[in-house]
Amino acid sequence: MGNNGQVPKLQRVMKELPAGFDALRAEARAEGYRFVERLTNDWISLTARFDRDGEALLAARVNGVLAGIGGLTIDPVVLDALRMRRFYVRLAYRRSGIGRKMAAALLEPARSAGRLVTVNAAPASAAFWKSLGFGADARDGHTHIYKLHKRFLPK
Repeated sequence: MGNNGQVPKLQRVMKELPAGFDALRAEARAEGYRFVERLTNDWISLTARFDRDGEALLAARVNGVLAGIGGLTIDPVVLDALRMRRFYVRLAYRRSGIGRKMAAALLEPARSAGRLVTVNAAPASAAFWKSLGFGADARDGHTHIYKLHKRFLPK
């Protein structure tokens, strides 16, 4: 498998979880990541459909294979902020730029709107989030915060 230099195609997930999601979910579960299972349960129960203002869920495909998924929701604690959620790239596709492309696509509208973005990063992914401009900020249920917009820079 692997990316082999193929550019991932991003698509917004709207009405149903993408084809290939069960394989991605099984791989995440085998690695011990439970948040993809939570994504499934929240989707089925209509708890989280990533359809409120500023929210989005993206699927990344490489040669038709679902390689990753990730979303942005309204932060449940921090006023007027968004939170990166349910971000998972399959093992064979990691370190190929897929996660970075998904994150950039999700961050751009938030940055344009001047909205703060938080993430509760697993220890293994902290360096990835830092490389995107997130700074350590462990409180309110998150571990990192994205505040590159001028509104949040120190004066």
